Amino acid sequence: MPSVSGIEVSALCLGANVFGWSADAEQSFAVLDAFAGAGGTFVDTADSYMWRAPGNSGGESETILGDWMAARGNRDAMVIATKVGSWPERPGLGGENIKAACEDSLRRLRTDHIDLYYAHRDDPDTAQEETLDAFDSLVKEGKVRAVAASNFSASRLRSALEISDRDGLTRYAALQPHYNLMERADYEASLAPLLESEDIACFPYYALAAGFLTGKYRAGETVDSVRAAGASKYLDDPRAGGVLASLYEIAEGHGTTQAAVALAWLASRPTVTAPIASARTVEQLEGILPALTLTLTDDELRLLSHVSS
Repeated sequence: MPSVSGIEVSALCLGANVFGWSADAEQSFAVLDAFAGAGGTFVDTADSYMWRAPGNSGGESETILGDWMAARGNRDAMVIATKVGSWPERPGLGGENIKAACEDSLRRLRTDHIDLYYAHRDDPDTAQEETLDAFDSLVKEGKVRAVAASNFSASRLRSALEISDRDGLTRYAALQPHYNLMERADYEASLAPLLESEDIACFPYYALAAGFLTGKYRAGETVDSVRAAGASKYLDDPRAGGVLASLYEIAEGHGTTQAAVALAWLASRPTVTAPIASARTVEQLEGILPALTLTLTDDELRLLSHVSS
């Protein structure tokens, strides 16, 4: 089983960004029940999810997740990651903001600790020493088990690690980057070598390219989804046809879904610990759950790497 900072996680991380947005509380509970029932233990959320949705103000995803764990009595069986820094109500990575945001997240999640606490995005206006000192205090207080970075450049992640080592502070144990079959160049050129050399876990978001890699987005077809625009942009990519055709062929051979194959390819990458994918319905979840156990052959992995390069 993969792990981060000694914390065992499932091979697939469930993204909770849809909870309280395109999935209401009842739908979210059903997805979480099915995920846990299939052996999934790792869920990723953020204090900012989903403040932009009509009628929302932020914290909705954390609240739903906390209510679910309280109702099921399974907090100890789950690994919960959440984030600070991108919600307008709690912006930036200043020390006091991090500590206040953590208390807010703990309350919404109805727990006494966060397993993995991310800096949601870099904050160039705050000294990294201040940010890292605040995270370190939360770890020492037992409110956070491990800390991580999301959307950081290689240079900023490297400097953060150097500061932690120099000052004896808790290091970032993981990175959450944008990485999938259609988005490879930036991550593989600069971030992957750093993560490998520093033994940093990787949990890629948009692992299915906003749904494009599921195969349901085709030229000339309309898909009713809040992510349709983000997924459809890949249709103009010259690699799109080859990637989708290869995913289909491999999925047929394994009797599984294209989404599961795309996630299995990502999980096989040397620096990736577990990909993140979300589902707003149990039916959608069933399309990604095989990634928990699916193993592709070397030839299949090489084919996908070739057509997506």
